[in-house]
Amino acid sequence: MTRKDPLEQLSTGLAKADIEAILGGRHADPFSVLGVQQSGETFVARCFIPHAETVIAETIAGKAIGALDCLDPAGVFAGPISVRKQQPIRYRARNAGGEWIVVDPYSFGPVLGPMDDYYIRQGSHLRLFDRMGAHPLPLEGVEGFHFAVWAPNAQRVSVVGDFNEWDGRRHVMRLRRDTGIWEIFLPGVTAGQAYKYEIVGKNGDLLPLKADPYARRSELRPRTASMTTGEIAQVWEDEAHRAFWSTADPRRQPISIYEVHAGSWQRRDNGEMLSWDELAERLIPYCIDMGFTHIEFLPISEFPYDPSWGYQTTGLYAPTARFGEPEGFARFVNGAHKVGIGVILDWVPAHFPTDEHGLRWFDGTALYEHADPRKGFHPDWNTAIYNFGRLEVLAFLINNALYWAEKFHIDGLRVDAVASMLYLDYSRKHGEWVPNEYGGNENLEAVRFLQELNSRLYGTRPGVMTIAEESTSWPKVSHPVHEGGLGFGFKWNMGFMHDTLQYLTREPVHRKFHHNDMTFGLLYAFSENFVLPLSHDEVVHGKGSLIAKMAGDDWQKFATLRAYYAFMWGYPGKKLLFMGQEFAQWREWSEDRALDWNLLEYPLHEGMRRLVRDLNGTYRRKVALHGRDCEGEGFEWLLADDRDQSVFAWLRKAPGEKLIAVVANFTPGYHEHYRIPLPVEGRWKEILNTDAEIYGGSGKGNGGAVQATRDDRGTISASVTLPPLATLMLEQDT
Repeated sequence: MTRKDPLEQLSTGLAKADIEAILGGRHADPFSVLGVQQSGETFVARCFIPHAETVIAETIAGKAIGALDCLDPAGVFAGPISVRKQQPIRYRARNAGGEWIVVDPYSFGPVLGPMDDYYIRQGSHLRLFDRMGAHPLPLEGVEGFHFAVWAPNAQRVSVVGDFNEWDGRRHVMRLRRDTGIWEIFLPGVTAGQAYKYEIVGKNGDLLPLKADPYARRSELRPRTASMTTGEIAQVWEDEAHRAFWSTADPRRQPISIYEVHAGSWQRRDNGEMLSWDELAERLIPYCIDMGFTHIEFLPISEFPYDPSWGYQTTGLYAPTARFGEPEGFARFVNGAHKVGIGVILDWVPAHFPTDEHGLRWFDGTALYEHADPRKGFHPDWNTAIYNFGRLEVLAFLINNALYWAEKFHIDGLRVDAVASMLYLDYSRKHGEWVPNEYGGNENLEAVRFLQELNSRLYGTRPGVMTIAEESTSWPKVSHPVHEGGLGFGFKWNMGFMHDTLQYLTREPVHRKFHHNDMTFGLLYAFSENFVLPLSHDEVVHGKGSLIAKMAGDDWQKFATLRAYYAFMWGYPGKKLLFMGQEFAQWREWSEDRALDWNLLEYPLHEGMRRLVRDLNGTYRRKVALHGRDCEGEGFEWLLADDRDQSVFAWLRKAPGEKLIAVVANFTPGYHEHYRIPLPVEGRWKEILNTDAEIYGGSGKGNGGAVQATRDDRGTISASVTLPPLATLMLEQDT
């Protein structure tokens, strides 16, 4: 190695403190000393390449521009280069084992710009999913990946992965001080490589390696690294589907949702989970045959622990690797849309798990969560609660909702655990929570978040709906934000599910004393836009299956469940049924096995499936059953007070449509001449009877129709045969 003038050595080399900081992984701003730096009127190149013994600097095209001196045998090199301006360069490194090319990431400028900074500081950046995380990028003629992560309190953040031997000294990122975002462009990184962030916290502590909050792909559990991945390359063929829903009023459309846990609906013969493509081949045709309008998946964002069913997610932007690459999910949605089925995702913005690779204590501080455990820790689930008062956290969550809608064309989000977000004292005792600024228990920050979420989604993604799982009487959950509501499109009617199931678990002889369980819901049925859920929550944690809940012997159980389903499908509100309940699975659902499809070999189970299929078909074809689901004008009681015989009857109606009467008998009593008041004389067709033999019933009925007549007092009624434990639907015929 040639000796250099001491002055030139000072101008081209590195201070000892800088070298020690680089080698020790403590340098906070390597961009200020590494890469191409101007020294007077000349340029120098400095690099850190472990294992190298000699290094020659080259242009990106491969022209040699200078041999660098070794400043430290650990791999620090520097020297003058013959270039006329700041530009990206590469190095040809050699050792006894051979040579390799390294494109210098420190010779590239930043990718994020001042407008990104401006909108990020405002909290109004609506395309963070295109800027944060890891994205493939050609920069100044070089292919690679750009990485960006928010860690404002960190002393150092590095990208580590297979491409740099997981060495946090080699790719320390550039800090954008105005926003607290660290970024770097890494040439040569390709799709499919594992990576994490190595973070030194504010106190100098090296934190556990962190997965990328904005990662769009993750490793398959139990591994927890993020994965580089390209942009979704899907040729979408769903223009007709999206155009319809972008102009339709979903409140007046038939919506019947099949709730699915993707990992256990069906499985391969060897017990492994199906891929998205395999699910598409089986699940979509099944839902078409069954007449469901939407599939709602339990959370599919990346999560580490199977028994959490996805509700404790560590990767909100990444479809879980359990079912294959993200493109597989895009293909699934495209296939569903092509045949007119919508896809809804269960979405969890209320809390996140405390796994060390996740968001908790992300940069050595409570960044995504509240520092105060009275606001930042969830006692029910041992999870961290998002800090809804922090603009960057709100932007992270809102961008995630927009991301699923834009990149994967999803039709809706069912927002989990809304009640836990709205109340500061949710599941907390006195002294375990902090009142809001007015002394109340309302979480005003969460309210503003939900309003902003719904305003953004409905304002920028036409056709996408939001559904709240909210179990309290919080007012105006599904009312517009400008009217003081939370802005959701729909709300789960938890009261309907609780009251009606409570009624049907009682022996028929006792039901007359609890008649109000079935009628009370109509007092508030139109205060919100409701979805009636018979969800996974009702068939887990020792609650058994729906069929097992029904009172009586096996015949009565099946008859009661059939009558209940028709009662629900005739009741105002959209419908949701968890998988397996459509054929009356006996066993309680478990996420670690497929549904008991063999039950369909038995007539009673096959009959239940046929009934649900026919209920969906009737509900969708008959506008009176859905056109005013959310409006009081679509419902009228005919009989609400026959508690002695546990009979209920009402009308469903819509402008210009034939009336439909729904009559339910929830005792084993068989009534041959039961008088039902009806508003119109003439023939009423029996369009559905849950006691039909094809469904497994006894075959009692009305021969296809009843006749409504007017008596001497002017009262119109029909003599109806009411089968035991059955529901009828009668449609006005003349």
